[in-house]
Amino acid sequence: MNSWNNYLWPLVVLQSPSKQTIPLLISNLGAGYTPDYGVIMTAIVIATLPTALVFFLMQRHFVAGMMGSVKG
Repeated sequence: MNSWNNYLWPLVVLQSPSKQTIPLLISNLGAGYTPDYGVIMTAIVIATLPTALVFFLMQRHFVAGMMGSVKG
């Protein structure tokens, strides 16, 4: 439900194409008669890279935080 709200609310509120969010831009790529799946997948990978990069750079701290919350 939260993911749907992250898509629907900006779709309803934002009027300017220059202020669209990444999910809206990716959904617009597939809105044509013949969607180019290569371009869509490339956009998804580019949108995912910053999050994955931050996770892999901070993985040690993430695991330490998870282990610190487990009382044994």
